Amino acid sequence: MVSVHHRTTNIDGMEVFYREAGPTGAPAVVLLHGFPSSSFMFRELIPPLADRYHVIASDHIGYGSSAAPPPDKFPYTFDALTDVTAKLLDHLKVKKYAVYMHDYGAPITLRLALRQPDRITAIISQSGNAYMDGFGEKFWAPLFAYAKDPGPQTEPGVKQVLQPETTRWQFYHGVPDPTLVSPDGWQHAQDIIDRPGNDQIQLKLFEDYKTNLPLYPKAQQYFRDSKVPVLAVWGRNDEIFIPAGATAFQRDLPDAEVHLLDAGHFALESHLDAIAGYVRGFLGRTVG
Repeated sequence: MVSVHHRTTNIDGMEVFYREAGPTGAPAVVLLHGFPSSSFMFRELIPPLADRYHVIASDHIGYGSSAAPPPDKFPYTFDALTDVTAKLLDHLKVKKYAVYMHDYGAPITLRLALRQPDRITAIISQSGNAYMDGFGEKFWAPLFAYAKDPGPQTEPGVKQVLQPETTRWQFYHGVPDPTLVSPDGWQHAQDIIDRPGNDQIQLKLFEDYKTNLPLYPKAQQYFRDSKVPVLAVWGRNDEIFIPAGATAFQRDLPDAEVHLLDAGHFALESHLDAIAGYVRGFLGRTVG
């Protein structure tokens, strides 16, 4: 059995929660969660990796057990979330690392890679988008409308994304056997969203999402220049980040490994064993 430690440290006066397991001298693997979850989404992936790797999974500011200051106390932008993640890794003395990115974890990963490309040893993407090809039009239309023109006319569309039925849909949609998905995942995520004032945090990040799109050409150039090893394991039934976003990696990285699973957006909830197997094999071939 692998021991998983649940720790909190102070970054810029804010508590940052992270899960940590595995030998500290082993190659590091950083797990970055997406909306609307937290490091809780990696609870069952950490043990299968921690026998060989130093695994770190943090909660972004505003999520999980990390601090959630109001928007007038913290700038809820993807640049700011990246700053906190980078400072956490420096605090933990993690110099080089592979990164597993999901959803919001992707724009944070891309920023980390563009800032300090030599520190990234490999990238694993589970619905972690880096291409315009990857956006599911129906889901993203109201979010892009709000990002372009935030206000009373566009806010109702994005607030629908914060409702329990949408969160549950994110976890269950596209899963052929819904009984494989524990309700713990979506209920935990909804509890985060439902905290007083958290809707304003989410609106700030929805508004800032437009800043991620100009990163894509730069990230794609980084892929071509660095030839960073990439593994994409996506749910082929994901309607948020569609499978075209996974196969697009091979345009810039012909050797990128792509596996499309019969799953949805939160593929770990239904396909843990398959994903853990792909990840262990990929890391063993690329980072040791």
